[in-house]
Amino acid sequence: MIGAASVLAAEENNPLVPHAYELVVGIFAFLVVMIVLGKILTPRLQETLEKRTEAIEGGLERAEQAQKEAQQVLDQYKAQQKAAAVEASNERRKAEEQGAQIIAQAKEQAQVEARRIVDNAKAQIEAERQQALQSLRAEIGAMSVELAGRVVGESLEDDARQSRVVDRFLEELEERARTQEQITS
Repeated sequence: MIGAASVLAAEENNPLVPHAYELVVGIFAFLVVMIVLGKILTPRLQETLEKRTEAIEGGLERAEQAQKEAQQVLDQYKAQQKAAAVEASNERRKAEEQGAQIIAQAKEQAQVEARRIVDNAKAQIEAERQQALQSLRAEIGAMSVELAGRVVGESLEDDARQSRVVDRFLEELEERARTQEQITS
């Protein structure tokens, strides 16, 4: 009996086997914790998880929408950039055409001005030549009258006579000049 009593005493004091009241209290406490967790904490956790899921999904949708809008803005920007490049090309071409027109007009005006200057110079030279010829004729006439007067021995002071002598002398000089030009040609 001693052996059985010692086994019984050992079972009563066995720390591995709980007492019945401890089991009841432990089961009751476990059920209370499970009820609290199941009824209060779990719905709140589920609600928080759903909110986070919605926020993440909404954020993803907003990000996709923002990406679509950014792509549209980028496409619009590229289209505007192409249009601006085409417009700039057209403006550059127009400017080049206008520059060519301005250069052509300036050349034409310069040619007209050069022709006018040349014509004026020719007219001035011709006028000076005529004036020099008249001056030369007058000087030659005066010299020829004086020389003729010395050769003839009489005075040729009469204007009509002077004029005839001068004209005849000049005609003879011009005739000689023409003859010499024909001979040299």
